[in-house]
Amino acid sequence: MKNKSITFKLFMITVLFFAFFYMMIILSQLLLFNDFYENHKLNKVEQHLAKFASDYTRKEWSSDQLSREILKFMTRNRSQLAIIDIDGKVVVDDPYHMLITQDDGQKMMVSLSLFMTLHGDQFRAANIQKGDRITLWGEVEKRGKENTSVLYPEKMYIPDSKVIGEEEGKVSSQVSGTVSNIELPYFKIWNQRQGLLMQALSETFPLSGELKKRLNHMEMQQFPWFESWSGTNNVIILQPLLKNNGELEILFSVTSIQEISDTNDALREFYIYLGIGGFFLILILSLFFSKIVTKPLIALNQMAKRMLNFDFTAVSPIRQNDELGSLSNSMLLMSQKLDSALSELKDANVKLLEDIEQKQRLEVLQQSFFANASHELKTPLSIVKSFAEGLQDGVNVKKREHYMSVIIEEAGKMEMLIKDMLDLARLESGTIVLRKRMFLLSELVEKVADKLVYLLKEKELEIIVVPVNELHVLADQEWMEQVIINLIMNAIRHAEEGSVITIEIHSDTSTKLYVDNIGETIPEDQLHLIWERFYRVEPSRSRKTGGTGLGLSIAGQILGMHGFDYEVENLQNGVRFIIHFSN
Repeated sequence: MKNKSITFKLFMITVLFFAFFYMMIILSQLLLFNDFYENHKLNKVEQHLAKFASDYTRKEWSSDQLSREILKFMTRNRSQLAIIDIDGKVVVDDPYHMLITQDDGQKMMVSLSLFMTLHGDQFRAANIQKGDRITLWGEVEKRGKENTSVLYPEKMYIPDSKVIGEEEGKVSSQVSGTVSNIELPYFKIWNQRQGLLMQALSETFPLSGELKKRLNHMEMQQFPWFESWSGTNNVIILQPLLKNNGELEILFSVTSIQEISDTNDALREFYIYLGIGGFFLILILSLFFSKIVTKPLIALNQMAKRMLNFDFTAVSPIRQNDELGSLSNSMLLMSQKLDSALSELKDANVKLLEDIEQKQRLEVLQQSFFANASHELKTPLSIVKSFAEGLQDGVNVKKREHYMSVIIEEAGKMEMLIKDMLDLARLESGTIVLRKRMFLLSELVEKVADKLVYLLKEKELEIIVVPVNELHVLADQEWMEQVIINLIMNAIRHAEEGSVITIEIHSDTSTKLYVDNIGETIPEDQLHLIWERFYRVEPSRSRKTGGTGLGLSIAGQILGMHGFDYEVENLQNGVRFIIHFSN
């Protein structure tokens, strides 16, 4: 089965997580929010009610100040409040009221809460202000120990305005006068609930004996109340308190919880649409989140795969200031170090292979050298031994001189062979320091030709030096003299008697030295072998031509040490050696 990518896995995990979290919020809202908010609101009302009771008993508030505090409580908690006695009689004026100064100078308190509930729109449109003339019809009630008169209006008339309200049967009182004071609720809390307080009082009182007993024990009471006229659910809270004079009074509060239920019902329907939109939003956010997280992880994985294949060239860091960016930088640093280490290891392996091959070549050359050296020394040693034994046995006096000359000649050959072997060993050791200077090759060739004049006369040979636009060369003159000697000696050995050895020197951008002789050519398949030590073209390794077989090998070592190129080629009737000098 194909493995799922980390992007898909992270996407699914994120979707499930957000979906679970989102569903938990919705279920909590649908199942628990109603009770939670109701308890929260009622607890808040109870706390404020307890504080109001404490301040009311401790502070000596005037009538106006008490009305303002009641209004503040009602505004803050969106509840109705009245201060009553144990029998349900209101002992504090209605916070929403008017004070009317009658024509005879007497003052009349007018309660407005119930009237505003019944005729709120008309009353608000009348816009009653201080100083307005007004006539009211309603029931008058005596309240408190001072026997204060309070009018509960059913109808009122304001000049230049319509009549507000209606009379329900026969009214007991009519009051006319001027408005000297008016307390109304703020517009934002002006609603039809202002008069429900009086209805709640009438339906709650008289109290049962059990309820009175609990209130006398100063226990707060709370119970639901359904208001049938508006069809709303409410909670009534009774907070008992003792005045300084020992009288028991009750804070009577009515708080609506209907808005909580209505709001929750609307939210249930709203969350259906919100859930659909939220699900698609979760998909988009999950995809976006998974891409953000997995993109650098995929890049790191690809980086690791390239490193697994020893490819460190395409490694690039992830530019993020977090753990992934730090990991990317660490992998980049590691790849650079691995690349450097592998490069060093490859170089070391190449050098090791070269050293091994060089060692193997040296071992082969060493074995070949000792085999060739022993072979080259074996013949002269055998000749010297045999002729020395002849002298020891008392050879004829006439032959003694011949024996002695042979011994001396063979000893000279062995001396020359050992000298060449020592020179070759020095050159191969790499310990020789070249002392380069500028000189002309033609002068050096003529000098060498003068030294070899007797060898040339033996084979009736002639050397011709042809310089063409010759320039000075930079080299170690002593070692280059050895090269010229070896090349000319080789040319002499293999030249036909009475022929000419031609040495040409050509200079343009570089200088070339040509050494040509007339004689036998070298087989093409053996041209590259003549620079090896003890190599001779004759299969029988004949010593008739003389030489040690090391001359050309020594010449090649010296030229290689200078960095000069050299080669050999066959002519139509001879052999040509070429040396390339850098000017």
